[in-house]
Amino acid sequence: MNMVKMRWMLAVSAIILVGATLLLPVGAHAAKILYVGGTQSLTGPFAEDSAAVLSAIQDYVKYVNDTKMMAPWRKEKFPADITLEVMWRDDELKPAKALPIYEELKAKGMLVYRISGSPIALALKDRLWQDHIGATSMATGPYLLTPPQSIFTYYPLYTDSDAAIADWFKANWKEKRKPRVAYLTADNAMGRSIEIPELKAYLEKIGYEFVGTQYVPLVPTSPPTTQLTWLKEKGVDVALGVMILPGSQPTVKEMVRLGMGPFQPYKMTFGVPSPGHAVVFAEAMGKLGDGYVCAGSFPSWDDPAPGVKFMIEAQKRSHPGKFVKHIMYQGGFLEGMIQVEALRLAMQKVPFEKLTPKDVLENGFYKIKNLDTGQISSTPLTYGEGDVEGVDSVRIDQVQNGKVVKVGLYPVRHIYTRK
Repeated sequence: MNMVKMRWMLAVSAIILVGATLLLPVGAHAAKILYVGGTQSLTGPFAEDSAAVLSAIQDYVKYVNDTKMMAPWRKEKFPADITLEVMWRDDELKPAKALPIYEELKAKGMLVYRISGSPIALALKDRLWQDHIGATSMATGPYLLTPPQSIFTYYPLYTDSDAAIADWFKANWKEKRKPRVAYLTADNAMGRSIEIPELKAYLEKIGYEFVGTQYVPLVPTSPPTTQLTWLKEKGVDVALGVMILPGSQPTVKEMVRLGMGPFQPYKMTFGVPSPGHAVVFAEAMGKLGDGYVCAGSFPSWDDPAPGVKFMIEAQKRSHPGKFVKHIMYQGGFLEGMIQVEALRLAMQKVPFEKLTPKDVLENGFYKIKNLDTGQISSTPLTYGEGDVEGVDSVRIDQVQNGKVVKVGLYPVRHIYTRK
C-alpha cells in the first residue's frame, strides 16, 4: 500500500468516525452532570416527611432532564447538554452521621446541598458558610438568620408562622378582655426556637396577655394531660407551638378528651407552623381534629393551583399508580426547584467547567427573584445576600368538618431581630 492511499484511507476513516460521533445522542458524549440533593432523615421521626421530599426531588429532576423546562408556566430552559442527578444519604437525623456525609458528598462534587432537620442545620450551618455552599432546608428557625448564613428557607420561620396565627386569632377575637396566650411546644431545638424575647414582645404589643410555656416530647409516649390541664387552669385562649404530626395528633386527641378546643366546651385554639401540616393532620384525624390550625404549610391536593397540577402530573410521569400524597412532597418539589434554579442562574455567569459552590451561591441562590412556584409556596420566592427567607406572607389553614380550609394569608412580621 503506497503512502498516498494510506493517507486517503485514514482520512476517510476519520470522516466516518466524526460523522458517527455526531449522530450519537448527547448522553453518549462525555457526560456533563450536576448533582442536587443532600441528606435525608429517612430514619427517625421525620422519616415519612423525608421519603416524600426525596421522591419529589427525584420527580422534579426527571421532569427537567426529560423536557429541559423549569416548569410548565415558565419560558426559561435548563441547558440541553447537562444532566441532573440526585445524590443523597440517610443521616438518621443525627449530626454525627450528617457531618461525614456532608464531607463525602462535597468531595463527590455537590455544588448545592439540603438540610433534613434543625439538629442538622445547627451542626452544618457554619461549615456550609465557610465552604460557600448554598443549601435548601426542611427546617427553619431564627438560628438561620444570624449572619452570615447560606441555608435558604421556602416556608416562614416558626416565629413568623406563630405570629401570623396570633394575628389571625386576634382579628377574630370578640371579647373585650385581652386574649391569653401560651406556648405549647415540642421539647427540642425546633420547639424551643420560638422562645425568643421578640415573639413574646410582639404578642403583647398586639394585645395578648402572655401566660407561660408547656413542653411536649417531640413524639409523646403518653398523652400530654398535665400540660393541657395547666393551660386550662390558666385560662389560656390560644396555644402556640412547633410540633411534628406525631406530637400534634396525640395532643389534639387529648384536648378533645379534656373538652378543649374551638368547638369544645372549653374554648382554646391550638396552632403550629409547618411541619404540623393541616392536610396530613386532617386525613389522619378527620372531624376529631376540627379546630386545629397550621401556618406556613402547603395547599391540599385538590387545590386548583397550577403547581399542584404540575406535581400530580410529575408523579404520573415518574411513578404511575404510586402517588405520594404526603404533603412534604410539595416541600421537596420546592427544594428541587430552588436548587436547580440556582444552578441554572449560576451557569449564565460561569461556564459548567468552571462552576464552583461559591459561584452557585453568589450567582445562583442570591439571584433568585420572584421565583414562581405555581402557588406551592405561600408567595413567590426571593433570596439575596443576607436574605435567606423566601416568602413574605404566611398561609393559615384550619381543620373544619374534617377538611382543610384556608382561613387567611398574613404578612411575615420578621419577628426575629438579626444579631
